[in-house]
Amino acid sequence: MELLKLGVIGLDISHVETFARIFNCPGDPLHMPGVGRIVKAFPGGSESFSDSWTRVDRFTRIMRQCGTEIVERIADMADMDAFLLTSSDGSRHLQQFRELAPFGKPVFIGKPLACSFEDARKIIRLAEEYAVPVMTCSSIRYAAGVCGLCAGSSEISAAEAFGPMPLPEDYRDYFWYGIHSAELLYSYLGRGCISVQSIHSGDFDILIGCWQDGRQGIVCGNRTGAADFGIRLTTAQGHLTGLQDRRVSHIGELSRRLPEFLRNGISAIDSRESLEITAFLEAASRSLHDGGRTVYLSEFMEKCENTAGRKEKTGKC
Repeated sequence: MELLKLGVIGLDISHVETFARIFNCPGDPLHMPGVGRIVKAFPGGSESFSDSWTRVDRFTRIMRQCGTEIVERIADMADMDAFLLTSSDGSRHLQQFRELAPFGKPVFIGKPLACSFEDARKIIRLAEEYAVPVMTCSSIRYAAGVCGLCAGSSEISAAEAFGPMPLPEDYRDYFWYGIHSAELLYSYLGRGCISVQSIHSGDFDILIGCWQDGRQGIVCGNRTGAADFGIRLTTAQGHLTGLQDRRVSHIGELSRRLPEFLRNGISAIDSRESLEITAFLEAASRSLHDGGRTVYLSEFMEKCENTAGRKEKTGKC
């Protein structure tokens, strides 16, 4: 089978180095043969986010060393078969996706999908308009030790995802690292959240989500300290707890789910779920800046004419 020609947008995050090992480096322990090769890359970078612009030169050099052509414009990548949009600044994703969408090729978007629900909705709408397959997620969704603890969400009455959640001064609240735990939470509970409340104390943030069927989903994040991610599930059979196995590359685990998407456009994750995860973080951010008020997702999802067609949901846990 012919190798896919892959294009990468955004050389400002460590994930691109791992992707280079996976797709461009035969003999590397993470290499996946027979899938594709990163042929072109657009460095990008965001001057408004310090963790972005300070990394571009380093990862651009690494990509060059892996035989990747560095291009000056996204328009120069139209001949690629599929794309990895990895820009670390999620607020840039909408504009970059606008340039990619007309190519009509599958696009994997690294976390977060966007830094606002409005931008995320526009990305999904563009994907529908141009019939572009889109897959987006945090790699922690598939991390060893926290993935696959329970067969189905129907047996789970509550879930608590926990992990590091620093809030950089130049990034929007929970969208930088809160996305990891939120993604893990949704991998078990699925869609259906109606409200979120943020409680902040010292170095800790607790995001409490209520689901329309009475289930509860909690994200507990530490702004400093422990770097491990984990999940605790409450089921009819008892409690299940999983801790991330950091000996196993979470990007490598994610990459095992990418070939089917990059080649055939079949995503393992429903775009409606990805959109609601963004809404969860949007509500959490609004709650944080409004004294911990409970924020209903319908407050802004309806105003944005949600493309998933969700009806207004009200209720309490």
